[in-house]
Amino acid sequence: MPHPNPHPIRSQVVVITGASSGMGREMAHKFAAQGASVVLAARNEGALEMVAMEIRQHGGTAHVFPTDVTSWEQVEALAQEAITVFGQIDTWINDAAVAIYATIEETDPEEFHQLIHVNLLGTIYGSKAALARMKAQGFGTIINFGSVLSERAVTMQSAYVASKHGVKGFTEALRLEVMSEKLPINVTLVLPAGINTPFFDHARSKMGVKPQPIPPVYQPEMVADTVLYAAEHPRRDLHVGGASWMFTVFQRISPAFVDRFMMIGDWTTRIQKSDQPSNGHDSLFKPMIESGRVHGEFDHMTKPSLYARLVEMQPTWTRFVVPTAFAAAVFMLRKR
Repeated sequence: MPHPNPHPIRSQVVVITGASSGMGREMAHKFAAQGASVVLAARNEGALEMVAMEIRQHGGTAHVFPTDVTSWEQVEALAQEAITVFGQIDTWINDAAVAIYATIEETDPEEFHQLIHVNLLGTIYGSKAALARMKAQGFGTIINFGSVLSERAVTMQSAYVASKHGVKGFTEALRLEVMSEKLPINVTLVLPAGINTPFFDHARSKMGVKPQPIPPVYQPEMVADTVLYAAEHPRRDLHVGGASWMFTVFQRISPAFVDRFMMIGDWTTRIQKSDQPSNGHDSLFKPMIESGRVHGEFDHMTKPSLYARLVEMQPTWTRFVVPTAFAAAVFMLRKR
């Protein structure tokens, strides 16, 4: 059973990994704007200090703790720092991630290793460190970032797909253990579709060009709003963007159909290639040398979506009826 967080956002202490740019940076601003004390973690200390300065200029509370999530010792120290400075951890968000755009043959073993270490083991380390503190204090919410690619694979992203499938499986196992022990801790998996952030500028690309998200693409503010909702209202899974939920539905009805659909003209490979040459810089093994930003370069590809607000952030009966009706309609069409 879900356990409502005993503290509203204005009284929460929120730890965010991957807080230097993109979705993590936007979440930090939105949590702080509502009164939460935020602990900012990432490898890029300069970018984190910039986020903290922006938050403090608007009257918010932010604490910077540079962290490489591939190190268990650093993640454990991050959790202890939050307790030492603020006395509790209400919400822990595992958002740090890197990406590689390449075929399996083109991806080196050490590149697979590093990506899995950041995306999957970083999430495992963060969850484990948070869990210990939340058990001791008797409350808390752990929010892990999967992806629509936790449900469905695409070409050119085998390492990332593997890591996000792993995050989904680990999160489900964590949730079951929490339920088995009857702990008052919530575990939520967030599954965004393509989001307009610098993530694609930071990815390692062997395609000869910069990668771009598979449309439709959504703005990071939508993700942040969804996560803020989850910090106060326990949810098992939260899809961000109607495309994320729709891909999940089709995948569960007929994976073979989705395979064939994605291979029509090999469009999923082509659509991931932008018309800009790759500059050869990426964040796989070390952080980008920049001050960080929230948005990427894909405003022209973005579209609004009311799905999360109208379905995911609604009472259980609404969240059940709407997807079930849609799935039933798709199933009937497929049979006909």
